[in-house]
Amino acid sequence: MNRSFKGMTDKRIVLLIALFTIHCSLFVSPVRAQMRVNMSADSPLRKLQIAEVSVNNLYVDSVDEHKLVEDAIRGMLEKLDPHSSYLTAKEVKQANEPLQGNFEGIGVQFNMAEDTLLVIQPVTNGPSEKAGILAGDRIVYVNDTTIAGVKMPREEIMRRLRGPKGTHVNLGIVRRDIQDTLYFDIVRDKIPVRSVDAAYMLRKHVGYIRIGSFGATTHEEFCEKLKKLKKQGMKSLVLDLQGNGGGYMQAAVQIANEFLEAGDMVVYTKGRRTPSMEYRAEGNGLFTKGEVVVLVDSYTASAAEIVSGAIQDHDRGLIVGRRTFGKGLVQRPLDLPDGSMIRLTIAHYYTPSGRCIQKPYEKGKQKDYAEDMMHRLKSGELMSADSVHFADSLKYYTLKQHRVVYGGGGIMPDEFVPLDTMKYTRFHRQLAAKNIIITSNLRYVDQHRKELNQEYKSFSDFRDRYEVPQTLIDAILAEAEKQNVKPKDDDELQLTLPYLRQQLKALVARDLWETDDYFAVMNESNDIVMRALELIK
Repeated sequence: MNRSFKGMTDKRIVLLIALFTIHCSLFVSPVRAQMRVNMSADSPLRKLQIAEVSVNNLYVDSVDEHKLVEDAIRGMLEKLDPHSSYLTAKEVKQANEPLQGNFEGIGVQFNMAEDTLLVIQPVTNGPSEKAGILAGDRIVYVNDTTIAGVKMPREEIMRRLRGPKGTHVNLGIVRRDIQDTLYFDIVRDKIPVRSVDAAYMLRKHVGYIRIGSFGATTHEEFCEKLKKLKKQGMKSLVLDLQGNGGGYMQAAVQIANEFLEAGDMVVYTKGRRTPSMEYRAEGNGLFTKGEVVVLVDSYTASAAEIVSGAIQDHDRGLIVGRRTFGKGLVQRPLDLPDGSMIRLTIAHYYTPSGRCIQKPYEKGKQKDYAEDMMHRLKSGELMSADSVHFADSLKYYTLKQHRVVYGGGGIMPDEFVPLDTMKYTRFHRQLAAKNIIITSNLRYVDQHRKELNQEYKSFSDFRDRYEVPQTLIDAILAEAEKQNVKPKDDDELQLTLPYLRQQLKALVARDLWETDDYFAVMNESNDIVMRALELIK
């Protein structure tokens, strides 16, 4: 080793490493009791420390020591499974907010329309609604800083609007039909983040609940909606987990408990160094008898697969849709001193029949794993159940009716519903990718909100009578032409228009009323939802 570390002696280098070692030994983590740090001269950890100190002190150019360590952590985790990961303190906060069930801010749903923040809806009973902010308002100033027309990043706007509960923020508002700018002093508060996206009566006696993710408040939200639907005469439930990427395992266990009998296994976990854990139903569920159909697709993952697997294995209901994502790994969050976090895979989870539904992967080959959806599309799996192949070694049986189910690659539905590629045309995908549909809809609702509210006094009236005007379609096609987005021919345009009209009607309903109403419109063309209704009938 070179005798100088920028003027440091070997003794000082050894002392530096020793101090660093002591610091590491004092680090407290959730698994400290199970860990024994080997700091002998030939230990891998010692080798890593020497490498970091050497690069930081001897490298020809200056280095960012924090980034150096972060890159080293990422390098280690990238060689493991696809779900072990490192998050910076900022990323931890962003990831936790949807799961924790709340954040602190002013409480508005908004979108950006032509470099201006347009309020879609103020959160019910939130700070903005109480202060008098209305749907359609444009926020142009935040604490005397102009945010409209200056191309300020969305993240920066959100940073200015959010802040600790009890703090004040001054907003400048432009409101249609009012000439002068309006000013509001709003006191920030805790704003709920809902994980139940929609709940309504899909048909007579058939309720529908869509869960977007599994967070800290999901169970409470779900039970509230379930009770409300039962009062409206629900006897059968369609539980929509399409696109649900998971979340907290405990929330999934609580939801499954609402359907299963006392003692029924929900899920169990096994790991190399962590004790096996079993999670069972308590028998006090709100819906242990009614008919249940669970909707899934290729993006249904993790905690959502726990619920699906438990209901399927106990023959409690039918799973309808397409094969789920296949994430059967349990991550433990390890908090680091600077607020960053390692999410480390510590166990596999298993469905009640003993299935591990984790899809195959090769360590370190993250790209192949990430492109699995493209492989499914190319193989024809999304269009035909016959394209899905499971080895006999992965065969299991449900616990009551002894039906064959498979592990090793997601939850295969009891009723397969192929993807309708004719509905989602190339032209429609380009319109969506360029944000033309959302932007045009925002502009339309903003211009006609008053007339729409006067014409349609309720969502049911809107659903029965409203038709998307041709002027809105023409505006979208004109904007598409301007951005060089064109249908291949008139046939593709005609294939695109029915679904486009339905999507626009749903977006208008959402902006005028609730998210429930968006799904009430869109679900009428959702093939998986329609198949569920056929099975219930």
